[in-house]
Amino acid sequence: MLFRYASVLVFILFSFFLVFALLAIAKLLAPRNRHAEKLSSYECGEEPVGSSWLQFNIRFYVVAIAFLIFDVEIAFMFPVTMVMKGLTEAGMGWFVLAEVLIFILILFIGLVYLWRKGDLDWVKDLQLGRDEAIHLRETARSHPELGERTGQELR
Repeated sequence: MLFRYASVLVFILFSFFLVFALLAIAKLLAPRNRHAEKLSSYECGEEPVGSSWLQFNIRFYVVAIAFLIFDVEIAFMFPVTMVMKGLTEAGMGWFVLAEVLIFILILFIGLVYLWRKGDLDWVKDLQLGRDEAIHLRETARSHPELGERTGQELR
């Protein structure tokens, strides 16, 4: 019985061997002429300005993770329909329809939750406490060049 899985084991071992062999060949054949320009960050043909270690807003990651979750869940719809095809042919079509609708309802509830929580908004309102608002106003007064932007954030 375990012999049926021998081909899967051979495939996995061969894939590991192939990955490590290709990495070793690339390491051996790669040129080793490292200099400052070659080691600099590539910015789509633009000269890099400043440090490449910037802090991105967490919203980018939250939206990306939400997209991946919903994308993967929807990608599971096709295999589910193939598995449920046998049940549909056996006369349990309403059961299959109910299962898929419950699955879509759970996804929809997750989407509504993200929407209501505001995680899908690119620009969120600034919710400041009293002390933070006073500090922001003082900063705006002491730096007039920042005043317009800071005043807009307070509204």
